[in-house]
Amino acid sequence: MQSFRSASGGSDVRSNLTLVAPAAAGGGWDTFQREMQMAMREHGLVGNVQVVNVPGAGGTIAIGNVAQLERANTLMVGGTGQIAAQIQFGTESVITDVTPIARVVEEYAMITVPAESPHQDLDSLIEAWKDEPSALAWTGGGSFDQLVMTDLALAVDIDPGETTYIPSDGGGEAIQALLNGTAQATAGGFADMLPQVQAGRLRGLGIVASEPLEGVDIPTLPDLGYDVTLTNWRAMFAPPTTTEEEIVELEQLIAEVTATPEWKDAVARYHWREVPQGHDDLVEYVRSETERIQELFEEITG
Repeated sequence: MQSFRSASGGSDVRSNLTLVAPAAAGGGWDTFQREMQMAMREHGLVGNVQVVNVPGAGGTIAIGNVAQLERANTLMVGGTGQIAAQIQFGTESVITDVTPIARVVEEYAMITVPAESPHQDLDSLIEAWKDEPSALAWTGGGSFDQLVMTDLALAVDIDPGETTYIPSDGGGEAIQALLNGTAQATAGGFADMLPQVQAGRLRGLGIVASEPLEGVDIPTLPDLGYDVTLTNWRAMFAPPTTTEEEIVELEQLIAEVTATPEWKDAVARYHWREVPQGHDDLVEYVRSETERIQELFEEITG
């Protein structure tokens, strides 16, 4: 099992802090933690802060690592994708092995194809997908991306089991799979895909959101007639030994970070939606989200 050491030295979470991204560099979890690190450093909120990438098993390898730590100076970002992975793959490590601290943002998925794809719009992609489901390969940076793809498949009467899905370890790998021709489409994170769309390497066909995004000239799936609006929320989790006092301190730290101009700029830049929620409410939210995603997987698998 991959492992890491949390930041050493110091007697509290303000001295040394490790931010864990449970995927490879270049994806949404990694981006989130890098922006957290930057805001913390800019305002001196933590003495020393490092980002560690722990990819594998849809983010659940990282859960297993954090669950073994005895000090509270580690914050892992997690959320929908890990819950989807633990349900889909029956992983040993699950989100309830770690301590929920605070929910921070949610982000949207975007249906994206390579720039040279023959599919200029979502209708064209779905028509080809329906004609031969196994011939159109999808990819994604985690289980949440596959969940969105599956939900879209169900919405257009395609059997998800007939679809070719190539998992990638994070959004960066999913982008490479599109660019090198391994896959033809993804339901990847909007923040991951947008720079590639803006650079002309990929083409965005539709955003999985209930309302249009300000300043983004890409239609939502409901606008295109597809009732798919799953969102990917991101929250912070600490080791299971974290005390009530440390939970309060970590909640306060996250509140301070998310109030900085640097963080507000990141929220706008990546088109995240802020959904602040503290420890007590997050515990219940994680429980209800686990039930919701479990029910969706049961519907998918029959």
